[in-house]
Amino acid sequence: MTTATATLDNRFFARVWPIVASHETEAVRALRRENLAGLSGRVLEVGAGIGTNFLNYPQSVRQVVAMEPESRLAARARVAAAAAPVPIVLTNQTVEQFSADEPFDAVVCSLVLCSVQDPVLVLQQLYTLLRRDGELRYLEHVASAGLRGRLQRFADATVWPRFLGNCHTHRDTERAIRDAGFEVLTSRREWTLPAWSPMPVSELLLGRARRP
Repeated sequence: MTTATATLDNRFFARVWPIVASHETEAVRALRRENLAGLSGRVLEVGAGIGTNFLNYPQSVRQVVAMEPESRLAARARVAAAAAPVPIVLTNQTVEQFSADEPFDAVVCSLVLCSVQDPVLVLQQLYTLLRRDGELRYLEHVASAGLRGRLQRFADATVWPRFLGNCHTHRDTERAIRDAGFEVLTSRREWTLPAWSPMPVSELLLGRARRP
């Protein structure tokens, strides 16, 4: 099921991201699976992209409402939704536009908080969409230390956000989650590329937080 036409138009990123997503390392794929493990009830997924997560949802999930406001990515997500093991409802809305009649049991963010204009504002909105004790599951780019951190800051200040969907690699995502009112339950960093790789997105943050 799909709502109205998507609201964002990012032609270059919509061409690049499906290639990137279809060539993710096994380490990233394993983290995606872990991020969704044990979910149940109604789930809100933010920034679904081409639907990379859809096949990983456990059958204990009653419904996924998946946000993807970029029209070309949404078209690919629609195809992925048809093959998913759980019901997927696609919406074109952004977090800032979205409202729900009933709270969600969980919210899933996968490689999306790096690209929003105001992470704390978006997380505060997601907080209101969760039921009390509902979980935020996140797999996100995170600020690294040392030389790689300097590389991230350089990338963020130059071409990286412009060409990669406003992605900012040097964000303190966990701090933003706490600042939005969430209680972090588990959190760890994982390297998904060799340490010598020059890519600024080699380190990911995987965690679970709850709405108190």
